[in-house]
Amino acid sequence: MFQSRSHAVQRFARVSLGALAAAAALGAGAHAQTGDWPSIHNDAGGMRYSPLTQIKPGNVGQLKVAWTYHMQTAEAAAAAKAALQAAGGAPPPTAGRASPTGLRASESIPLVIGSILYLGTPYGRVVALDSATGREKWVFELPKGDAPSIRGVSYWPGDGKAPAAIVFGTRNGALMSLNAATGKLNRDFGVGGVVNVKTPEVMQTGLDKYYFIPSPPVIYKNLIITGAGMGEGPGGALAGPGPRGDTRAWDARTGKLAWTFHAVPEPGELGHDSWGDDGWKQRAGVNVWGHMTVDAQRGIVYMPFGAPNNDRQGIDRPGDNLFGSSLVAVDANTGKYLWHFQVVHHDIWDMDTQAPPTLFDVRKDGKVIPAVATVNKNALMFILDRVTGKPIFGVEERPVPQSDVPGEKTSPTQPFPVLPEPLSQNTLSRNNLYKETPEHKAYCEKLVDDNNMLLGETPYTPPSFNRYMVGLPGTQGGVNFYGGAVDPKLGLFVVNVNNLAQPMRIVRNADGSYSNAGPFAGTRRFWNPENHLPCGPLPWGQLVAVDVNTGKIAWRSTLGVTDILPAGHQNTGRPGLGGAITTAAGLTFVGATDDARFRAFETRTGKEIWTVKLPASGYATPITYADAKRKQYVAIVATGGSQVGAPLLSDSLVVYSLP
Repeated sequence: MFQSRSHAVQRFARVSLGALAAAAALGAGAHAQTGDWPSIHNDAGGMRYSPLTQIKPGNVGQLKVAWTYHMQTAEAAAAAKAALQAAGGAPPPTAGRASPTGLRASESIPLVIGSILYLGTPYGRVVALDSATGREKWVFELPKGDAPSIRGVSYWPGDGKAPAAIVFGTRNGALMSLNAATGKLNRDFGVGGVVNVKTPEVMQTGLDKYYFIPSPPVIYKNLIITGAGMGEGPGGALAGPGPRGDTRAWDARTGKLAWTFHAVPEPGELGHDSWGDDGWKQRAGVNVWGHMTVDAQRGIVYMPFGAPNNDRQGIDRPGDNLFGSSLVAVDANTGKYLWHFQVVHHDIWDMDTQAPPTLFDVRKDGKVIPAVATVNKNALMFILDRVTGKPIFGVEERPVPQSDVPGEKTSPTQPFPVLPEPLSQNTLSRNNLYKETPEHKAYCEKLVDDNNMLLGETPYTPPSFNRYMVGLPGTQGGVNFYGGAVDPKLGLFVVNVNNLAQPMRIVRNADGSYSNAGPFAGTRRFWNPENHLPCGPLPWGQLVAVDVNTGKIAWRSTLGVTDILPAGHQNTGRPGLGGAITTAAGLTFVGATDDARFRAFETRTGKEIWTVKLPASGYATPITYADAKRKQYVAIVATGGSQVGAPLLSDSLVVYSLP
């Protein structure tokens, strides 16, 4: 087995950070002290905490819809409806694609600065709305059928010379800057307000390859820091070698490239020797497609990198494969490496460390420790000193099962935190298959038996050769790109998790290569596809709180209901996407679940105290803000389909307030 046990496969790496370590102990970066929500996580450190208190546990039940904004234009909606009627209807869409009604899924998180709400839409438009009424202030339409990032836009406050700007990446590989007041392109930025990010430095396999910016950039001083999106194999034109996943920083005024961090280390760089057989060459997939955060006081950017392509087998990349599935800290001014922590060695499970690294303070042994937490699809939470990368509650390298795929050289161990315990369930056996209703119980047992499925009774059971292995959590299990939220007063990290398993199977292709293939090995979950009832253990979705000062679970609450099950069996929890936010009034708001509900919980106890039906599932993280009269609102984009796989039902941004 190829092994690199020098610097590259240290379970975390550190450098001398004398100046940083000497800095005063600070919080996660000041959250907004006004009613604004100026970035997708509110504060640069990703706490998603609001100081607003008008809406509180005692009156949250009085929330009503204040206004709704439809992201699709009336003309486009009418045309799509006419086309659907002419076609006599159509089957449900593939997840994330446009529905036959012309509606498109969105994970967009609005921003609010002053009295203006900014929103990127999946219909090729960025809009500025009156935050109290939803009335359009301006609309920018992207050219040539392009669309902004599916997850939102970013705000740069300007510097006295250049105006405040709304910046965002696009589906076609552009980075755009709009004047926040007018919605017009900032002509001094790039070429007429646009930077082409598909440059030869990253487009190593050709300028014609797919490359885009999938999530909002992180803003630090006068820098716009972007991740990267490219295809992940196997299958189709997006498989195999591809563009580099480097993180890059751009001057917010001019659009000029300021620095680049190589996601896959080149010869002579730290971590290069963790790629055997020249596996680093033309390697795609090691990229930040999720969310970065920044410690603005210390000038550190935290980058969560995804799994290398091919993300189900790594025969051609023996070794631990840095910086795949790693949290990496760099100097925000220069992009210089500071430290890293690899969450998954030689990732062949597509675990992707994409959730926003969340910054908060830990009070332990009489000390205040500046911390960063990383959570991902494996349902493990690592709490690290954010200056050094050293684990605060301990990490153990534990032996894990090895692959039976010819030529695959899996890591003999994987890192596990001593605390906290796994946030969601991470083992699957015959004993914990779904058992509540006889019909679905029988379906699940037959699914396993008829397909000779191997159940992952041990964490990190590898995909099997010519046999389906069902791992829990799967690729949409645990915690996805949305991450968690923090209540700094209570010392609680709150996150919604999916207990959703995923079948995987490795086969040999006709050309001698290996891939994850078969009707259950793609994006089909371990469920009945007709009704989206999972076959794993209950609950299928939970809201979990971790005490960040002890590392222990504070509470768990079931999140979501299954309407199609009989009475008495509906409190199952539901999987979904989109995260939670917390407020100083002691509330946690979360949509996420595919039951099309929006909920509020009491943060201290985890008690569900408010639930409302949305026009569609809220697969986006909500926000809360105040208008010029200090009236508080809670808003969420609701565009997701139902739990039975129906077409998308809505194009709505829904905003609530007290009467």
